[in-house]
Amino acid sequence: MPRIAGVDIPAQKPVVVALTYIYGIGRASAGRILAEAGIRPAVRARDLSESELASLNSIIEKRYTVEGQLRRSISQDIQRLKDINSWRGLRHRKGLPVRGQRTRTNARTRKGPRKTVAGKKGIKEMGG
Repeated sequence: MPRIAGVDIPAQKPVVVALTYIYGIGRASAGRILAEAGIRPAVRARDLSESELASLNSIIEKRYTVEGQLRRSISQDIQRLKDINSWRGLRHRKGLPVRGQRTRTNARTRKGPRKTVAGKKGIKEMGG
């Protein structure tokens, strides 16, 4: 398994797909990186030479924020929103959708499983 930016990328996959295993690099970024390095996207990751791996490493290191540094940056941004008591910060703090989605229905991913609350009893059940 070749190692790029501290991540073992899968050797059997095309290098354009294998680069997406690095947090912070998607398909578009992977394509740009390969074009800059002069590597064909269809080449398997196991077939890359040491010099090609080194060039990929240097391009990613120079131009992209990836892995731990990116995760840290994102968590600091969220913490800043919480600290200044912005609307988005409050939504993060409460674990609700941040980008204006509805919460009356849906939003189960953010809110978690349903917490069922018993409904009101009707007049007939109360013995009246």
